[in-house]
Amino acid sequence: MSVTDHPEPLIGIPVRLSDGDAPGADVRIGEANAIFEQVVDLIRAAGARPVLLRPDAEGNPSGAELAECAGFVVPGGGDVDPALYGEDANHPSLYDVNPVQDRLDEAVLRYALDNGRPMLGICRGMQLLNIVRGGTLHVDMAPTDVTHNPQAGVEWATHEVSLEAGSAVAEAFGRDRIDIASGHHQAVDRVGEGLTVSARADDGCVEAVELTGDADAAWTVGVQWHPEALEPVEELRLPLFRALLNQVEARHGVELRS
Repeated sequence: MSVTDHPEPLIGIPVRLSDGDAPGADVRIGEANAIFEQVVDLIRAAGARPVLLRPDAEGNPSGAELAECAGFVVPGGGDVDPALYGEDANHPSLYDVNPVQDRLDEAVLRYALDNGRPMLGICRGMQLLNIVRGGTLHVDMAPTDVTHNPQAGVEWATHEVSLEAGSAVAEAFGRDRIDIASGHHQAVDRVGEGLTVSARADDGCVEAVELTGDADAAWTVGVQWHPEALEPVEELRLPLFRALLNQVEARHGVELRS
């Protein structure tokens, strides 16, 4: 079946693979699994049907399922393996580095890029998008006067980001500055090929990137923050998901559910 053979658009989202309930598991794994479900709910709220993409024995998603998806969301989770961008894979700050998760998420990203499917990357998803495009990350951000990683027992750090005029993120929110929910200790360092920075925190941290280097490329946006979070402003949860679905409709002629 093609992407236009479904009554509502299918949006692929790679599942989270680490078990937050395992003995001794880092509490952040359970938190990432919980917000994954919030992302799934927002895909539905935007007017689409989520397709949960699982790895096969080699860690790859089903090619048939990928082909049916009109767009993709690559969500947050544990740290991306620094070995993927030439940095120290044994850094003490790392948590939940999972090669199978990296392989699954990267396969979804590459499929979206190679096949012209709109894609939204969230936190880890944005970081891996940058790596796939040849960029790098700060393995562990140096402290600044903006808090990006919340203290233990606090779900989110909240701060403002500035959106570049004319960017896809500014268009989605209809403003040039928003409050966001943050929870990360890694961040974009060298920006990947074809990507443009479209949002920054007041300390200069890259908060959003967009694929602008190819005029024929599909809408491809990554944000460092967590739009699925209930705080700090609930009305800002849905705009990026609606923007993704609007691009799906425009690119594939798939009518969205009202």
